[in-house]
Amino acid sequence: MKVKPWIKIFLWMGIAIGIIVGCYAGFPDDKIEPISINSQPQITPFPSLISPQIDTIDPAKLWSHLKVLVGKRFQDPDRERVRNYLVKQLELLNFSPDLQFFDQGVNIVAEHLGTDPKAGVILLAAHYDTVPNSPGANDNASGVAVILEIARLLAQKNTPRSLKIVFFDQEEVGLLGSFAFTEKPKNLTNLQAAVILDMVGYACHLPGCQTYPPGIAVTSLLEAAGVEFPDRGEFLTVVGEVQHLSLLKVFQRVGQSVRKSTSNSVQFPPLVAVPIPLKGLVTPDVLRSDHAPFWYQGIPAVLITDTANLRSPHYHQPSDTMANLDPNFFEGSAEIIYNVVAELLNSQTSFNLPTSLN
Repeated sequence: MKVKPWIKIFLWMGIAIGIIVGCYAGFPDDKIEPISINSQPQITPFPSLISPQIDTIDPAKLWSHLKVLVGKRFQDPDRERVRNYLVKQLELLNFSPDLQFFDQGVNIVAEHLGTDPKAGVILLAAHYDTVPNSPGANDNASGVAVILEIARLLAQKNTPRSLKIVFFDQEEVGLLGSFAFTEKPKNLTNLQAAVILDMVGYACHLPGCQTYPPGIAVTSLLEAAGVEFPDRGEFLTVVGEVQHLSLLKVFQRVGQSVRKSTSNSVQFPPLVAVPIPLKGLVTPDVLRSDHAPFWYQGIPAVLITDTANLRSPHYHQPSDTMANLDPNFFEGSAEIIYNVVAELLNSQTSFNLPTSLN
């Protein structure tokens, strides 16, 4: 995840700005309202939620993946080492990973076919590279490890929708991998939604350790998610586009359902849904990861993150190690993300239909 927006994004935004402004003329971009999951959007109603998949994530497997992944992943030989591991793990799960080469890097793509070809595809992705001189435990070995564990669980299940797993290369140098992926129309065929994981393992518990980007009124969003201490980093953020609220509402519904379960000792972090207008034009800080290229292609996409440098002093530092992750937060995040992805794969909702905030 980059600290500052990059030139390529603003080139895309410059090309699309006329269309975007036309589509959203009159939308109040100075305030982002919380999503009401009790509202009645003008779309096909949500089916009943599947039962929460409790006690399914194997913490030992999560940490086992982390031990292999953590380490510098900036130079070509280091990224090749990780690619070999990811390909091998996917093959052990009976996936058939494909390497998609682009200038400066290689994406890994694998798919588990659903039972209904017309139901579409849900994409689950994370980047596997790091910045120089950082072992990248949270950024982004945490996201990659969670996806490997989710892949293990879902490879054993039949769902209407297909699951496409992508590990992006070269995110840290300008989202090169995700831009290359989204520029190929065949990669987007029948794609219903994209879920991007970028840092899901760090929590902070001291007053004042959590900060927020400018341009987003967060108080009501945090209250809607049930966050007890807004100035502490004990929640996950789900960033999506305001016109695709139906996708964000799945995260809210499943998150609340799982957290209410009393049959599990894992403490699930709240999911704070943040709907963004105007494709991030007025809040560029939300455009720092691999979900952004999907937004520019009109694909419903969300970023799941622990908010990176807004809470972690280890962001892009040599101290981004396994020892500085929060085990309870990391394992709870993996469990709740798995539940959401399972729901998306079983859902019949079209996330491309616009919904209202009311």
